[in-house]
Amino acid sequence: MDSGSSSRPAPPLEVSTWFNTQEPLSLEDLRGQVVVIEAFQMLCPGCVSHGLPQAQRIVDTFGGDVTVLGLHTVFEHHDAMTPVSLAAFLYEYRIGFPVGVDAHDRPGGTPITMARYQLRGTPSLVLIDRAGSIRLDAFGHVDDLTVGATIARLIDEPVPAASTLPTGSAQPA
Repeated sequence: MDSGSSSRPAPPLEVSTWFNTQEPLSLEDLRGQVVVIEAFQMLCPGCVSHGLPQAQRIVDTFGGDVTVLGLHTVFEHHDAMTPVSLAAFLYEYRIGFPVGVDAHDRPGGTPITMARYQLRGTPSLVLIDRAGSIRLDAFGHVDDLTVGATIARLIDEPVPAASTLPTGSAQPA
């Protein structure tokens, strides 16, 4: 695992297609919630064996206290990892949390959100606090105890005052 503990504002997501959600999601709309982003590629062995199962365990453990988002960041094997293939993958692996396809600004290039977050590869895990700041970003395997303890600390932090939340954002009940 290579991780960074930082506290910089989380850049917006640039997603071309969403799965497992009725409407497109944005970090702006999720402000006031703890957000976990699992950046993955469906042909990445570490993503399939560790990253995505860990994301599902986070959903199962923390439920409504955390919003988990998958981010399909295709930076290689573009022809094999199409949205149609991803839909089948999500169905077969029973991934029910929202997953966005990281948009590209040029064919075959680095996905936009991946570049904004300076992700080095997949799997990558990003934890965002209620104020919208990145509190942990990690490339590779991160043990469940470390992730769970960090998420628990973020959940226990006070919800930012309504005046610091963007217009239209609801604070969690």
